[in-house]
Amino acid sequence: MAPTPRFLTLADVAEILSTSSAQVYALVRRGDLAAIKIGGRGQWRVEASQLEAYIERMYDEARTFVDQHPFSEPAADERPTEVD
Repeated sequence: MAPTPRFLTLADVAEILSTSSAQVYALVRRGDLAAIKIGGRGQWRVEASQLEAYIERMYDEARTFVDQHPFSEPAADERPTEVD
């Protein structure tokens, strides 16, 4: 099994996150996901450790959101009823 490369293309990141390359590009351009530009054509690369740090931040944000917005089941009289 080949070791994980240090740097990933935006397409690689998109595949890992199950999203589009355009969405990953937007994350990079907004500064949400750290990346570097390399080469004469300025191709973006994301370091694997930066991707892992981003994923951990998103888990932390999700936990905070869930803690601040607890899920509660609607009362029985507030639930939608099925129509036949």
